[in-house]
Amino acid sequence: MNPLGSQSDTHFWPSAEIALALTAALLLVALWKPYFGDSTFRKIERLLSRLAERKALAVCLMFIGIAAIRAAVLPLLPVPIPGIHDEFSYLLMADTFAHGRLANPTHPMWMSFETFHVNWFPTYSSMYPPAQGFVLAVGQLLGSPWIGVLLSDAAMCAAILWMLQAWMPARWALLGSVFAALNLGIASYWMNSYWGGAVAGAGGALVLGALGRIQRRARVGSALVLGLGVAILANSRPYEGLLFCVPAGLWMLWWLVGKIKSPYSAGARIRNVFVPLAGVMVLTLAFIGYYNLRLTGNALLFPHVLNTRTYHSTPLFLWEHLMPEKTYNNQQFEDFYNGWEREDYQTTWKDARDVTAEKLARMGVEFFWPAALFLVPALPFAFRDRKMRLLLVTFFVCLAGVFSVIWSAPHYAAPLTCVIYALLVQAVRHLRTMKWKGRSGGVALSRALVLLLLVETGVNVARGACDPLWWTCTGDSSRVAVIKQLLEIPGKHLVVVRYSDDHNIHDEWVYNGADIDGSRIIWARELYADQNAKLFAYFKDRHIWLVEPDVDNTEIKPYAPPPDQ
Repeated sequence: MNPLGSQSDTHFWPSAEIALALTAALLLVALWKPYFGDSTFRKIERLLSRLAERKALAVCLMFIGIAAIRAAVLPLLPVPIPGIHDEFSYLLMADTFAHGRLANPTHPMWMSFETFHVNWFPTYSSMYPPAQGFVLAVGQLLGSPWIGVLLSDAAMCAAILWMLQAWMPARWALLGSVFAALNLGIASYWMNSYWGGAVAGAGGALVLGALGRIQRRARVGSALVLGLGVAILANSRPYEGLLFCVPAGLWMLWWLVGKIKSPYSAGARIRNVFVPLAGVMVLTLAFIGYYNLRLTGNALLFPHVLNTRTYHSTPLFLWEHLMPEKTYNNQQFEDFYNGWEREDYQTTWKDARDVTAEKLARMGVEFFWPAALFLVPALPFAFRDRKMRLLLVTFFVCLAGVFSVIWSAPHYAAPLTCVIYALLVQAVRHLRTMKWKGRSGGVALSRALVLLLLVETGVNVARGACDPLWWTCTGDSSRVAVIKQLLEIPGKHLVVVRYSDDHNIHDEWVYNGADIDGSRIIWARELYADQNAKLFAYFKDRHIWLVEPDVDNTEIKPYAPPPDQ
């Protein structure tokens, strides 16, 4: 969801016009002076090619390099502050896992703590699949949930390199992983926020990387990695992950029954691939059922389905219609679910066109960069490559599913990340064979597009731009400032949040951790007098404060009821 409605999505460096102008300038230089710096570029390419041939080392260095580079630029891109509803829900999940449980009991005062994308019955828990919460919990146990983000994004870039090594020569695999690392591993909300992308991206890479290896050698290890990739997708982006796995599953079935040429006997294929893969799938399904049972009381009822039934009256897919409005316990939910959500998409052709255009713009900004336009003449050749057929089918099947839903964010297409950069690299390979007036203009263009990506990433880091889609990772520091004030005051605190009538529904302050009663600072929503009295009686041992984000979002004062109470 775009929390800013119709406002501008992007803050390009330093603007779209300048970036495109620089791209056009380098295009002209590449065509006019295609051999400029040729000897230097050749030396660099030979050095990187030698590194790429040491495949295991290259994968390890990719992981370590991304983690080290991102840690090194912390003075320019500090640890992100959560600001989106989804981020706080994932952080609740992480805190729950870090406490050693899958869900929390419903709090007696739950109505005062009710917040977005969180279920309260039969358990107090996040609505989202558990994979992102797991990596955040690992980070929390290491000192900060963001450490989990850092490690998962670095792992995704390494997994993409490992995947590409199975589908193309090593030097081109390295180039594709560099594209992914520069686009998504440093100045991207996938790295600079808490609401995911990298985990599902790694899952997709594991699936296709294992599949590419199984084509050549039917090993148990590849089958287990394939199963692990499917399990990650099922527990991170289950809808898109299912679509992503359909072509791979059909290919695997065709290979198992011997319709695809293989040097292995049917028994070897079943023993080395099918049996271990089936074992991982059974364990995955068992875990999903158990997780659902613990959170929703029903092994077949997913937490996000429960949350949708409880709170949402808007459709999920473009062709569905609005349901009757629901009744909520507070005005902010009323404004969000019966107001903004229903107004944002009303099942008209215009709405469908607008949503589709929004998806194209956001994904274009997130996965690509202006110089990728150089690859347009080479894309038809890349799409006709026989070796790319499975990847292309996967791309179009999954993309059709992404464009069928209403809400749009680039990380919804995260399973496709490895496929996107595989296709870009294939286009680069074809581009390098193209000539301009008998000269190797394609080689110069391929070098220019890499240089422009390096420059764009470096400048974004220098200016502290966490992502071109600036709203995805720009948290509100005022809530953090209030927390710092309260931590300097001895004792335990209850903060009552009072919103104004014109409150921005995307600026939510009422979020709590897994152990509400054990928290030193608790955030509660101001409701009607009777509920407030129950809340204060329950927490009679705490200092009770009032915060009014729409009046002064850093001031705290002793609580006093509003004049009408």
